[in-house]
Amino acid sequence: MGAWGEALAAEYLRKKRYSILATNFRTRMGEIDLIASNRRYLVFVEVKLRKNADFAMAREFVDARKQRKIRDTAQWYLATHPTDLQPRFDVIEIYAPEGMETHHPELNHLEDAFQ
Repeated sequence: MGAWGEALAAEYLRKKRYSILATNFRTRMGEIDLIASNRRYLVFVEVKLRKNADFAMAREFVDARKQRKIRDTAQWYLATHPTDLQPRFDVIEIYAPEGMETHHPELNHLEDAFQ
C-alpha cells in the first residue's frame, strides 16, 4: 500500500505544479519517499498512509528520529545535487479507510512540517 500512497502523493504534487525529481531515494542514512521541486523550493516529502486517525494523526509517526534520518539523507542529496532552491521538509498524510479500494482518500499536505 505504501507505493500506492506515494503515487497518490506524487500525482497531487504534479497537479500543484511540482516536478517529481526522485521517488524512494535511499542512502545508508535513510530514505525519502518523494523529492519534488517548484520554482522556489526543493521539497523532501514523507508520505504517511493510514486507514484513519483513531490512534494518532499520520503526521505523528514522523517523530524526531525519523526527521533526523530524513534530514541526513537530504543533506547527502544536496551535496550530490547542488541547487539554488530553498530546501523544505513536507509531510503528506493520506487517510484511506478502505485501503486501495478507497475512492476518495483524504490527503493533507503539511508544508514545512519539521520544526
